Amino acid sequence: MQAPSSEDLRSTSSRSSSTRLGHTPSPIHSHRQSFTESLRGHPPSPRANRQPSLSQSQLQELLSNPPSTGSADPRFAGRDWQTVGVGELCDPADLRWVEFDSGIEDATNVLINSGAHVLLVRNRKDERAAHATYDYRDLTQYLLFATGQLQPDEEHFPIFTSLANKAQAGHTIPLREAKSLGNKEPFITLPSTANLTHAIEVFGGGVHRIVIVQEGTDNVVGILSQLRLVKFLWENGRSFPILDRLYSQSIKELGIGSQHTISINGDRALKEALILMNREGLTSLAVVDNQSNVVGNISNVDVKLLTKSSSAPLLDNTCIHFISVILSTRGMNDGKDSFPVFHVNPYSTLAHTVAKLVATKAHRMWVTDSPSPSISATPTSTLLSQPSVSHPPSHLSSLPQSNPPFLPLSNTPSISASALPGAQAGRLAGVVSLTDILNLFARASGLHPTDPDERRRQRRRSSSSSMVRGSLDSARSSNLDVSSVKR
Repeated sequence: MQAPSSEDLRSTSSRSSSTRLGHTPSPIHSHRQSFTESLRGHPPSPRANRQPSLSQSQLQELLSNPPSTGSADPRFAGRDWQTVGVGELCDPADLRWVEFDSGIEDATNVLINSGAHVLLVRNRKDERAAHATYDYRDLTQYLLFATGQLQPDEEHFPIFTSLANKAQAGHTIPLREAKSLGNKEPFITLPSTANLTHAIEVFGGGVHRIVIVQEGTDNVVGILSQLRLVKFLWENGRSFPILDRLYSQSIKELGIGSQHTISINGDRALKEALILMNREGLTSLAVVDNQSNVVGNISNVDVKLLTKSSSAPLLDNTCIHFISVILSTRGMNDGKDSFPVFHVNPYSTLAHTVAKLVATKAHRMWVTDSPSPSISATPTSTLLSQPSVSHPPSHLSSLPQSNPPFLPLSNTPSISASALPGAQAGRLAGVVSLTDILNLFARASGLHPTDPDERRRQRRRSSSSSMVRGSLDSARSSNLDVSSVKR
């Protein structure tokens, strides 16, 4: 099989198109809906579509004793994993589409209600070529702009002003314009006949997903994610001796993961966590107490709880409070008990770590040492990340509170850090991500993936010089109208 040419593996900037935002009068207020209010309300219960859930005790047992082997697919028995085509791991039924002329509200509805982690964006409904993606990272960035937490630089201010004027006039916000607000995830494609060596090199450099197209066309036949590839390699590990011999070694022996993690203290405002995640390109963030013990986790997917303006007070409340909201909502909507933070220790084997990632569908495991004694009463004024890297945001002004009554979501009572399910996870010492694992697999197979740390540094530099910056003067309007943001 011939290796794909440079034209086969291409990274393109997400192209834009136009979309609309539904404008429905509020049943409580008579004023015109704002930028954020135009977004969907509190997500409906997915009980009708949910998979059977594990009880907390069952999940704890799974985390403590993950399965030792996967269920091998007989199709790949006796094959070298490097000869497997990327198209063999994809299912066209998993694809979810929106158009560039879809509204940001409609796109968000599809994203949340479909249960997908990413939507493909196309020009017309009758085509199968994708030109961009829309995911929870895009939604997070849009919400930060909508609530005044991020503002454009002088060069891009006209785009921002145009969107604000549309929102003020009650017009829908095109997805194309919403996506032009800030940084974008690389848009990478591979032909379905390309083998997994090309995918693992891309993933090992920090890219989270690859769009798979039909050979010789732009027609999309699937999406390959980091998690799906790790799951495949885990379940069929015994067929791949080069990789199988790595599983018995500890993550410390293998030297994978990072000791320079980014975390935030649970006493800090939620908006600071979201700004930090957006700036650093993180999909999730560890929440720690005053002694750097991991007490919880906030991910991009959790922003679906913030897509109604009546939930705006959550942005000014603490990260600990938001974690309690996440756990409460999960129990109400999914019928699932709250479950502990996903973590391993430096002496956990790679097999133990990968089994946890696959079983929980997480993108990273926090590496923890023994818990430090907690004396959590005093709030801290800086992000704690020891030995993590600290990135305290600027002094952000408070977001205005929406007019009551609020949804019960924003009235969820806070609980202490010590009462959270992850309180006994231990002291944050590092993190192991899917990127780290696939980078290891690529290097063990003689490949040369991009250094993911260098990609992170590039993302940081890009973020600091891009059109987005943290807001020093958040929107002042009580209805979060973005047009109130001043130059």
